[in-house]
Formats: sequence, structure tokens, C-alpha cells
Amino acid sequence: VVNALSEWLEVTVKKDGGVYYIKFGRGGKPLDHLKRIGDTNERGTTVTFKPDNTIFTETTVYNFDIICDHLKQMAYLNKGVKIIVNDDRGDVRKTETYCYEGGIIQYVKDINLNKGPIMSDVIYCEGRGLYEDDGESKNHIKCEVAMQYNESYNPTVFSFCNNIHTHEGGTHEEGFRLAIRRVLNDYARSKKVLKDDQDDFETSDLLEGLTCIISIKHPNPQYEGQTKTKLGNSEVRKIVSQIVGEHLKKYLL
Repeated sequence: VVNALSEWLEVTVKKDGGVYYIKFGRGGKPLDHLKRIGDTNERGTTVTFKPDNTIFTETTVYNFDIICDHLKQMAYLNKGVKIIVNDDRGDVRKTETYCYEGGIIQYVKDINLNKGPIMSDVIYCEGRGLYEDDGESKNHIKCEVAMQYNESYNPTVFSFCNNIHTHEGGTHEEGFRLAIRRVLNDYARSKKVLKDDQDDFETSDLLEGLTCIISIKHPNPQYEGQTKTKLGNSEVRKIVSQIVGEHLKKYLL
């Protein structure tokens, strides 16, 4: 999309001992073939582009704070990855660096910093699940969930698929909610918090004051709508429910 909406876009790739370069013109059309322009032991990709002023009325204003917020979120979701943001516009250079070895555990702690966490640790669940692709159970879905209760009443649940924030939730959130309701109600009954003649706790009750990050990596995600705000893969529901349920049971032992 960036390529299509740019006056020009340049890509330089350092890979397998070489430096490769290609440039695209207006509309994303290659101006020449991909070329090897040098040798290197480094790895990485640089993308440089100029927005097309025949499409955009404003091509110079980029909000540094919005970009930083997004890249900070990416650093939380990919633990140990260092992201450096530089703004060379104007006389004063601005720079921010983000790196979180704790990943989404640190994300939950930072959200709860001023919310009065009522438990000292963050419950962390991680696992992989197989799903069928063309009739073969070979593809893995990776799931990470971190959660911690605080003194507030409103839940804070952020879900992601392949680092994309799924604002409207989807099957990964549904799987998480199924596990929370099942495991916590079973635990409440085993500890006689709920009597035999009492109804189960509602999911909304169990989510009160909970801060939770749900992050999955899926090789073939399917979204409802073009904005990718809701995950639709049905197999994700069961996999997330199993992974969260198993880890939560162990935590409550």
C-alpha cells in the first residue's frame, strides 16, 4: 500500500552476504530490476519512500508520538527486540528506544502501574497448538497471554494477531474467555466459594479489574472485514482455550 501511494520508494536489503537494491516509481512500478550493489556481513532492510502529493494534500506531517506509541507496542509484543525511533526533522533531533525483555508481562505491569494491582505477579501462559491445513495437522499457532488483576472495575483486554491489534476481538479472545470462565468457576466450586445450588460466575464478573494481553502468531490468519480488527479463524478458539486453561489450572494449584 505504501508503495502504491508513493511518488517513489526505495528498498535496500542486506542478506546472504550481499546488498540488494530496487526502486519503484509512482504507483509501485519497478524502475529497474533488483540489483546486487555490494557485499556485507550485515542483515536488515531499509525502506525509504516519499508520499505522492497528487494523492495526499499533506505529505510532510508525521506525528512522532503516534509512531512511537505504535512501535512501543511492537516492542512489547516481540520481547527482546530493540526498536529505535529517530526524528531528524527540524533543528532538534528526537529519538526514542524501546526494548522489553519481559515482553507482554512488562506490558501488563506498565498498564497496571497506576491501577493498584492486587496480586504481586503476572500470570503468564505460553504454548503452541497444531491445526489442520489441507487435511494435515502441521501448522503451529503460537499463543501468549499475560494477565493481572487490579483495583479497578473495568477490564482492559488487548488482543493481537501477528502484531496487528484486533480492536474488535475475535476467536482468540473468545477462547480466552471460555478458559477463564471454565477454570475459575471450577476452582470456586472446589474451594466452596460457590455452593452446589449457586449459579456459575458470569464471564463479565470474572473479567472485572483484569488487565490482559492476548497475542497469537498464525501462519494463515483470516479477518472479518478489511480493517483486520476481528480475527475469524475458528481453530484459534480451541487452541487458546486449552493453553490458557492448562496454565491457569497450574497457577491455581
